[in-house]
Amino acid sequence: MSPKQQRGEATVELLLDAALRVYADAGEQGLTVSAVTKASGVSLGSLYHHFGSLDGLLAALTQRWLGRLLGEMVTALGHTRTARTGIQAVVRAYLQFVQEHRDAALLLHSSTADRFSMAQGKELRDAQEARLSPFAVWLSAHIESGEVAPLPPALIESLVLGPVVAVARRWLSGIDDVDLDEAARLLPERIWRSVSAEPT
Repeated sequence: MSPKQQRGEATVELLLDAALRVYADAGEQGLTVSAVTKASGVSLGSLYHHFGSLDGLLAALTQRWLGRLLGEMVTALGHTRTARTGIQAVVRAYLQFVQEHRDAALLLHSSTADRFSMAQGKELRDAQEARLSPFAVWLSAHIESGEVAPLPPALIESLVLGPVVAVARRWLSGIDDVDLDEAARLLPERIWRSVSAEPT
């Protein structure tokens, strides 16, 4: 990699890190071009050069952290041997990510990210599927083995992640009736039962 490319990558990292800080501190309304350039020390021209617009920066930031979340889920899955422990590991990895990366989780569970995913649904879905292809292969194998209920993958994804996303949103909103540690103890087995091929 050339020195110019290294400088470009460093600038991108500065802008993405600053954008997340600004979003966490000031919310969507406070996430402006001037706030990001001030927080990062990067020029306005560099921001537009690398991202095209504030929306482009926000899209890249969302994709960056979504990629990390999905990566952690797939990594957790790789350390398991059964369908049951795999589903449980995915649930725990998601909740752990939310707890350890609260600022990023706030963005990923925000109306801002929802609007982005609706506007660029196909591109986002394609990116998710590429990152989650190991999960899809794993899931197919466990459906074929008879451990996981023979449901369409999209429905299994909804059964596994739907409750976790709902709990994460409640916790991130500051509602104090949700304890993520408790959720990590109770939800994995409950969610497993919803997708298990075995009668409960």
